[in-house]
Amino acid sequence: MLYVDPEHLKGKSLPRAAEVLRAGGVIVYPTDTTYGLGCDITAKRAIEKVRQIKGRDAKKPMSFVCADLTHVSRYAQVSNYAYRILRRFLPGPYTFVLPATRETPRILQSRQQTVGLRIPDHPVPMELVRLLGNPILSTSANRSGQEVITRPEDLEADLGGEVELILECGELPVLASSVISLVGDRPQILREGQGDLSYFREDA
Repeated sequence: MLYVDPEHLKGKSLPRAAEVLRAGGVIVYPTDTTYGLGCDITAKRAIEKVRQIKGRDAKKPMSFVCADLTHVSRYAQVSNYAYRILRRFLPGPYTFVLPATRETPRILQSRQQTVGLRIPDHPVPMELVRLLGNPILSTSANRSGQEVITRPEDLEADLGGEVELILECGELPVLASSVISLVGDRPQILREGQGDLSYFREDA
C-alpha cells in the first residue's frame, strides 16, 4: 500500500502504479467518489481478475476512466446533445452510459453494446490514465453486494492479498458515482449517487 497526495503528485507512487497496470496488474486507487478497483482496459485477464475479486456477474458491464472528451469519443458514440451534457458535467462524480464504438473491448460492453465512461474530478486517476496511455477500469473497491470500503486499512485487510497495489489518500466518501444513460434522446438516471441530479430529473 502506497500513499499518494492528490495535491502533490510528484514521487514514485503513481509511476509505480502505472508500471503495475502496464504489466497486467490490478490496483486500488482513489477517485472523486469511492476507491476504485481497476486495471488497464486492454488487459483481458486483469479484467477477469477484477470480476473474480468482486464476485461480479460477468453479464454486468463495468465502466472505465477516460482522459478527456476526445478520449470519450474514441470509445463511445457521442451525439450533439450528449456532448453538451458531458461538457457541462465532466469532470465530475458521474458515470455516463453511451453507445460503444468498436474501440471498446467487448468484455466491457453491455448486451445492448453500451459502455459506462467516467472522467473523475480527481488528479490521481487522471494522472494514471496519462502515464499508462490507456483508460483504466473503474468499479468500486468492494465485494459485490457488500458495503463500499472507505478506509485504507480496511482496503488492505479485505483486498490487499488479491491486488498488486493499493494507492491510498485517506478515508473517502461512501457514495459512488451517479450513473446517467445518454443512449436515447433524453437522459435517464440509472443510479443515484454523488453529484447534483436536478438537471437530469427535470429532463427525464
